[in-house]
Amino acid sequence: VQELDYRRFFDINSLVALRQEEPEVFDATHELVLSLIAQGSVGGVRVDHIDGLREPRGYLERLRVTAGEVFIVVEKILETDERLPQAWPVHGTTGYDFLNEVLRLFVDPRGEQPLDDLYRSFTGEREPFEDVVRSKKTMVMRELLASDVERLTALFVDVCEDNRNYRDFTRPELRDCLRATIAAFPVYRTYVEGNGKGATEDDHRLIETAVHQARIDRPDLDPDLFELLHGVLVGNVEGRPGSELLLRFQQVTGPVTAKGMEDTVFYNFNRFVALNEVGGDPSRFGAPPSEFHDRCTERARSWPRSMLATSTHDTKRSDDARARLCVLSEVPERWADAVYRWTEITDAYPRDSRPDNNAVYLFFQSLVAAWPLSTERAVAYMEKATKEAKAFTSWIDPDPDYDSTLRAFVEACLGDPRLVQEVETFVDEIADAGYVNSLAQTLVKLTAPGVPDIYQGSELWDFSLVDPDNRRPVDYAARRDLLDRVESITGAEAWAARASGAPKMLVTSRALQLINEHPDLFASGGYEPIAVAGDAAEHVVAYARGGRVACVVPRLWMAGRDRFDQILLQLPEGRWRNAFDDAVVWHSISIAELWRDFPVALLVREQ
Repeated sequence: VQELDYRRFFDINSLVALRQEEPEVFDATHELVLSLIAQGSVGGVRVDHIDGLREPRGYLERLRVTAGEVFIVVEKILETDERLPQAWPVHGTTGYDFLNEVLRLFVDPRGEQPLDDLYRSFTGEREPFEDVVRSKKTMVMRELLASDVERLTALFVDVCEDNRNYRDFTRPELRDCLRATIAAFPVYRTYVEGNGKGATEDDHRLIETAVHQARIDRPDLDPDLFELLHGVLVGNVEGRPGSELLLRFQQVTGPVTAKGMEDTVFYNFNRFVALNEVGGDPSRFGAPPSEFHDRCTERARSWPRSMLATSTHDTKRSDDARARLCVLSEVPERWADAVYRWTEITDAYPRDSRPDNNAVYLFFQSLVAAWPLSTERAVAYMEKATKEAKAFTSWIDPDPDYDSTLRAFVEACLGDPRLVQEVETFVDEIADAGYVNSLAQTLVKLTAPGVPDIYQGSELWDFSLVDPDNRRPVDYAARRDLLDRVESITGAEAWAARASGAPKMLVTSRALQLINEHPDLFASGGYEPIAVAGDAAEHVVAYARGGRVACVVPRLWMAGRDRFDQILLQLPEGRWRNAFDDAVVWHSISIAELWRDFPVALLVREQ
């Protein structure tokens, strides 16, 4: 893997990348999809791994010209404070940014310190998240993507050769400078063009941040070397070597981030794995409704047709699994008690059948997230998780002893009636809160600015872990039958049968019917937060679309459910009808009354 000299799909050697910047390559590889678009057979295009391209904007401009006004979204992973380049001729992203925005609504920031204390005491892991990220990205550059770094190093040598002030730097110094800067890069990549044009204020800020951190991490390297690299990355170094290094560098930071953070850190930093999601920031523990409203207002203005996702083929956990895990942030003490009770049980197992505590803690969270979880699924997931973590075993360098110990532990846990009963009892205690979180994020996804994406099978409860678990066959017949049944039931009846998934199907079907009946309200209806009064107002997220549709959902339900009678929803004037029970609501109503029979509300103002 380390000595390959051609572009490939991350570290998968059988998938060689193609140079889409070459017109003849673009024409040959897009012939089929463009013909399908011309025939009217395809109404939208999803462009995956846009950051792997040499010239993303040039590619998208060429695609837009050849594809016409077809719907185009890009799989662009945006970090927390990053924005999609406004110059790109697309409708938006595939929705990972929204996924993390809505997820943070249901994470209680008051649970951060207790969960942090539990994680440190149970596992002994104390390294800050940011340090773990830089460490694992460096490891990936040494072990998986070394050939990409070597090519950058060769280009950096050429840059130095063009300037006699830098000719005395050694190849190892240049390589270390590149590694340190890439490891410190705060986003997937920048988009500076080879001629230095197109560098935005954000590009300059990101490059400055990375170079500054790299200099701190590597004080042994000459600061002048970092200054030279900084000049290259902002496009200030003329000549072909500098331009080529810039373009290649931007193609490497993305794969390093994907493999280093998503596929490594997210299986090592297990403090609270609900936040370990594509495009997520596990160090950012929750967000208030005001921040979510600001993001939605911006999306309605700038990217009103961007996709909104909560589950995809690449998510580390399904939306319902994350929603259930979010409850742990509300009951950290109860969770800590459960962890130590389960540990007392497993301490009786043979010593040679217990893996490291970091893996055990991930396993315990995974049991809660995906329960009921079969032994077969659990073994497959933990094998993938520990091999992706690369701490004791990996895909390219497996440790058979560790792998067998892990398997024995998982099998022993799920074969132990005492532990199984403990897990079932704990999950039963938080299940309703998880259901409420799921319904809330589903309704928000369906009604917020953007185009909702419903992942295969997720019309019902889906407590899946990462692939291949989340690609299991879908029982569509069962979903059709339940869809027929929920057409004629109320929210109260659906909630009474919540174990069947009826509430999620009801929310999904009624919201989509409303979108179909009033497409203008959602396509261009703007976004207006609705006032909520009361000391416990933080537990409500409410907004209107087009002045005629209102979404009202709870957050931090466990902590707030006894205070809903103290919260008053203040709707715009008019007569509103709840899509889930046909109840009529006027200007103001108690949240307790609004959610008396069903924990979310979708209100339509009647003419």
